[in-house]
Parts: sequence; structure tokens; C-alpha cells
Amino acid sequence: MKRSTTALLALGTVTAAVTGGVLFLGAGDGTGSPGRGGDGLPPATATVVRTDLVLARTVDGRIDFAQRRAVKAAVEGTVTVAAAEGRTVRRGEALYELNDKPVTLLYGPVPAFREMKKGHRGSDVLQLERNLRDLGYGAGLYVDTEYGEDTESAVKRWQKHLNRETTGRIGRGDVVFQPGEVKVVSADAALADQVGPDAPVLTIASTRPVVRAVLEQTDGALTARGTKVEVTLPSGKTVPGKVAGTVRPEGEDGTEGGGQEGITVEVVLDGGSRAASGEDAEAAASVTFVSEAREGVLAVPVEAVVALRGENGGYGLQVVKGGTSEMIRVETGMTADGRIEVSGAGLRAGMKVGVAKP
Repeated sequence: MKRSTTALLALGTVTAAVTGGVLFLGAGDGTGSPGRGGDGLPPATATVVRTDLVLARTVDGRIDFAQRRAVKAAVEGTVTVAAAEGRTVRRGEALYELNDKPVTLLYGPVPAFREMKKGHRGSDVLQLERNLRDLGYGAGLYVDTEYGEDTESAVKRWQKHLNRETTGRIGRGDVVFQPGEVKVVSADAALADQVGPDAPVLTIASTRPVVRAVLEQTDGALTARGTKVEVTLPSGKTVPGKVAGTVRPEGEDGTEGGGQEGITVEVVLDGGSRAASGEDAEAAASVTFVSEAREGVLAVPVEAVVALRGENGGYGLQVVKGGTSEMIRVETGMTADGRIEVSGAGLRAGMKVGVAKP
């Protein structure tokens, strides 16, 4: 069972605590009357401080890699070289081999959805030509959306280098387009496996490390892209990061939709791959989601706030000055870690206010 703790109390909860279990230290009418009993002084005091309040939630997480996705075979065939798990594959390198032919990784956002040959036009052609140029086969190649003779010649030079038949065409299943270099997470098809169209052959991910964590359904506000977090890695090192988005949970077999309750979020670490270098991916990390922060506010212990009686209601603090005290009206704000934000006329850091006897 994953550990899930509320690090800091929500404002609504604390407000209920304030109104339900307040200290009626004084007359509580907001008129400045001193507290009741004996000399009118409270049994104990606390100091008004200027501080930062942070509302957050801490859950367990684990190190992973971003943007996991399956690569499926585009055509039927036999796996003659299986994907190598853990390997980083870059532009122009083979992800695996099908029917003794390499299936090559190229960069770009448009998926390989058809055979490409002379006379074709489209964004996929432009994407192919950019890759040919960047791989060093751009001599005489005009990079545009048209698959012309120059494109055909460049493809033939590339095919010759790969020891493939120099057809000048890019067949279905010859290439896989991805946004950048990828890490092979798992080989879903082994050597000699027969695969058909749309059968998963391997699972890949970005080389960018992330931390995945599960939040309750009620914590939806914390899953917004850009929400700031602090991650304590297995080594004990704490690094900042931010929410990149939500992902579907995985089952025990690595497939999506593992039946897990809650919302799985993906957190990117500031500093990229260097931040998680050398960390144990099997050990748990601790992820603190910051939902709200107030910097440099005046704060007092929650139990110092008094619910004012009378027609005007509201909240007050019993301010102690020497041997006397007076009730002043205050506005309350965010609550965190047992402290509540307060503001009001004449209120300043260093003042002593009444609290219950410890």
C-alpha cells in the first residue's frame, strides 16, 4: 500500500477547527475588552511571526522515463533481431530487424503511415528529407514536401549504406518516426517471433527521466501541468521539478490500464537526466506537491485565533502587552503546518498573543 500523507492542513479544515474548538480567551466582542478571569491575561502566549506558508501533499513515487509507448509492426514478418532492452537508439539506428531488414529510427512528429516514393507529396516527405540531410545524404537534395528525383537518389545512397536493396522507395515498416532519441524499455517480441500488423514489437520511452506518483481522485488540482513539486530521491537528495501531465497506469505485465485507483502523474526533474543519475530506479522516491504558497505573511498558531461573539462575528487575537491584554479583530488566510495567516490594523511581527496552556 502506497504511503499518502497530508503534509499540511487544508484551509477549510482548519477553519472548522478554529470555529469548533476555539479559545474564548476574552469577551470576544471585538471591542478591545480584556480576557476574562483573574488578571485578564491568557494562560500562555505565542509570538506573531513573519514566515512563508506552504500547502502541500506528499506521496510515494518511482523513477521512470517519460512518454512510454509501444512500437507496433507495420507489416507481417519474423523478428530476426530483437530490440535490446535498456539501449538508447538515435537517428539512423535500427530499433529491431524484421525479415532480416532493419527498422530504422528517424526523427519527426508525423508517423510513418504509408510507403513513400517518387511523385508523393506531404509533411512525411519533408520529414524524411530532413532526416536524410541530417544523416549526411543531403548532397543535391532540395528539402521540400515533394518526393522528387533528388529524394530518390538520396534514399538510394542511404539504402546502399544500410546494405538494403536500392529501390529509392521507403516501404511501409522500413522506418519509425519519433520526436527524438528513445530508450528501449522492453522487447515485446523475441527473436524468431512471428508478428502481424499492429502487433507490439517493443516499448520505448523518452530518455528524459521522470518520477511517477499516484494521487487521490480528490487531488485533481495538483495534477495541473506546471504544478511545482519537490522530489526526495532514493539517495536522499532533494531536487525541484514540475508536473508534466497525467498518464495511464500500467498493469503488472507493463500494459496500460492496470486497474489502479487514483491519478498517475508524471513529474519532470529540474536538471534533466543529471538529476537522477546513479539513482536506484527500484526504490521509492518521495514527491511533495505544492498547491499553494504564501510568502512573507504574518502567522500565529491556529489555537491563538478567537471566534468573536456578537453580531459582527469574525475572528480576533488577544494581544498581550506587559501586564495587560486587548482583543483585536483580524482577518484569517491560508493555514499550513499548524499556523494560520493573519492580518489586521496594528498587527506586526514580534507581538505576543494568547494561546491555551500547553
